[in-house]
Amino acid sequence: MKEKFYQYIQDLQDKIASGLEEIDGQAKFKEDLWKRPEGGGGRTRVIENGAVFEKGGVNISGVHGKLPKTMQSYFNVEDVDFFACGLSLVLHPKSPMVPTVHANWRYFEMYDKEGVVVDSWFGGGQDLTPYYLFDEDAIHFHRVCKASCDQHDVDFYPLYKKKCDEYFYNAHRGEGRGVGGLFFDYCKKTETMTMQNWYDFVTEVGNSFLEAYVPIVERRKNIGYTNIQKDWQEIRRGRYVEFNLVHDKGTLFGLKTNGRIESILMSLPPQVQWRYDHHPEPGSEEERLLEILKNPKEWV
Repeated sequence: MKEKFYQYIQDLQDKIASGLEEIDGQAKFKEDLWKRPEGGGGRTRVIENGAVFEKGGVNISGVHGKLPKTMQSYFNVEDVDFFACGLSLVLHPKSPMVPTVHANWRYFEMYDKEGVVVDSWFGGGQDLTPYYLFDEDAIHFHRVCKASCDQHDVDFYPLYKKKCDEYFYNAHRGEGRGVGGLFFDYCKKTETMTMQNWYDFVTEVGNSFLEAYVPIVERRKNIGYTNIQKDWQEIRRGRYVEFNLVHDKGTLFGLKTNGRIESILMSLPPQVQWRYDHHPEPGSEEERLLEILKNPKEWV
């Protein structure tokens, strides 16, 4: 399964990077191959200063070795080996009218001293972070997410949509990071789901990413905007940074397993503002966004 999924994310990285270069029309991804001293490595691809994307990355990694002590206590296991691979992407568009997007699809195995797999699971999801909210964009993104889920289990979308709203939540701010999407983790073998079933589901979601995001970018990339709207985007990006550095489990795992810092922190936007005690104008589009982030909607 690990070889199969790692091959899948290599192919998906090619497909997504190609699709994003096409929509940007100017910038190309730069590739950076790296190795982890303890075992494994990855292929980082970054796009910067494009016509559409100010900064973004579509990264894959496959790492293995001894599970560090800090992560042993986190997973409540003793001295074990692990393998983890995944594709992680974040795109920060130049225009505040185009939403930021994040996605991740991953697979994890743990082994005993004889090298026998003692545990394995899939995880991942995709979520949308607008700065100016166009309802039809959120509806489109969620419809694609739901369609991917419904092909496998009609209970998946409401379950993983709720988990997404709960996970991408800045508890210290009392607001969501964005308008959600899907979040699933610890997808293990059960009486009704084999690991092949989970593979089919996770790859279904991964394959739907461009369909979920690209039409939104096409609709919004040529809308004009003001300096005040750009400021708002950068203030909201600050909340994105807060979530990634305070709450995100993927960031924590990467740092605790001696991951590559440049790849882990690739998700951070290039230009950010933190304004003291900033509040949007009453009745404004900025205030409307905040109200929805504090009270997640059912989009489909």
